[in-house]
Amino acid sequence: MANPWRGEVELVIDGEPRCLRLTLGALAELETRLEKGTLVDLVKRFEAGAFSTRDVLALIVAGLRGGGWSGNAADLLHAEIEGGPIAAARAAAEMLARAFLLPGEGDERV
Repeated sequence: MANPWRGEVELVIDGEPRCLRLTLGALAELETRLEKGTLVDLVKRFEAGAFSTRDVLALIVAGLRGGGWSGNAADLLHAEIEGGPIAAARAAAEMLARAFLLPGEGDERV
């Protein structure tokens, strides 16, 4: 079970609940892989609803890796995500919010 106080989000992938977390290392890895801009630009895209599926995938991979997973984006190409793309986008947005807010702040946004 994910612990929101640690910035964790749960996503079920191939029937297995996974804990996703944007650690500092995961954020640094994510920023090097972004094709467009910085993490601030990524947050702005999510706030404006202008994110891409590539953004969502990059965040899911970073969150999985922050949660201890050793795979890569190619490993998710045929994975079944419970709730589909909407659940993946929601988990990505929640991770961003939890990574950049103090516990208890902005709970209405996540």
